[in-house]
Amino acid sequence: MFVAASSIRDNFVDLEVSVTAWVILGGIILALLAADLYRHRDAHEPTTRQALIESGLWVLAGVLFGLGVALTWGGEAFGEYISGYLIEKSLSIDNVFVWALIFSTLAIPLRYQHRVLFWGIFGALALRALFIAIGSALISQFIWVLIVFGVFLIYTGIRVIRHREDEGEGTTTTGIGLVQRFIPVSEELDGQKFFTKVKGHRVATPLLGALVVVELTDVVFAVDSVPAILAVSNEPYLVFASNAFAILGLRAMYFLLASARQRFHYLSHALGAILIFVGIKMAVANWFHVDTYLSLGVIAVILVAAIVLSERKTKRLAALLDSA
Repeated sequence: MFVAASSIRDNFVDLEVSVTAWVILGGIILALLAADLYRHRDAHEPTTRQALIESGLWVLAGVLFGLGVALTWGGEAFGEYISGYLIEKSLSIDNVFVWALIFSTLAIPLRYQHRVLFWGIFGALALRALFIAIGSALISQFIWVLIVFGVFLIYTGIRVIRHREDEGEGTTTTGIGLVQRFIPVSEELDGQKFFTKVKGHRVATPLLGALVVVELTDVVFAVDSVPAILAVSNEPYLVFASNAFAILGLRAMYFLLASARQRFHYLSHALGAILIFVGIKMAVANWFHVDTYLSLGVIAVILVAAIVLSERKTKRLAALLDSA
């Protein structure tokens, strides 16, 4: 499972990805987005049951695409894809809680939040595609970049473990200020509109401010997650596909988990541990290769342990409150 690495390029699958494969991926993403837009064409507050069903369907879509990868390119490609998917999905959990903080700070009603997150997805996908292209190119040309990325992820992991409570607060103020530099922002919402008119003048609504803030926070999270996924795959197609399918399901996950942060007592510990693990894996990749499925197992164990320990702590705290 641990082997010496004569060349970092030998550690990852090298796929012959045709233009057709990219077109199919893009078509699937657009079709899923169109279906989601139609499903939420009217402003409404999603129920927990709806969010749970939609989350399950998004996960199913990601897994089915992974099976397509396995049938087309084999088990190793599937391992890299599903590892990247799991890393992005787990790191995105914290992004969900930051969104909750943003919407609370800007007083965006629940029924309008899906619209902000939907259009935020387009920016997120474009941003990830850019980061992935740059990161893959750098790794292909300069092996030492792996060490830089690895050390950065280790540092980020330690920072995540030590403190995450205030992440996103400063970005909210920065985002609103950025919008106001170009166009006035109204104090009141106008339904789902990003722009409205006040006394005959065109102004932005707080909904546009929320969208800008969501995009800014995604920049922060992309800086963490893209290098982490490049630690398990250097194939742009697999990296982008795993990112895309994980991101597409974030809206449903948000409506399912946004109010449950207090239950995830060990979330920051788990996310930090994952970042540290993939950082070490990336930093030593030029000398030792960690098997893809071993990496997948380690990440899964960390997440399961965090969930189990968090639930146990929640029950203990609830018991203490009942006995008080």
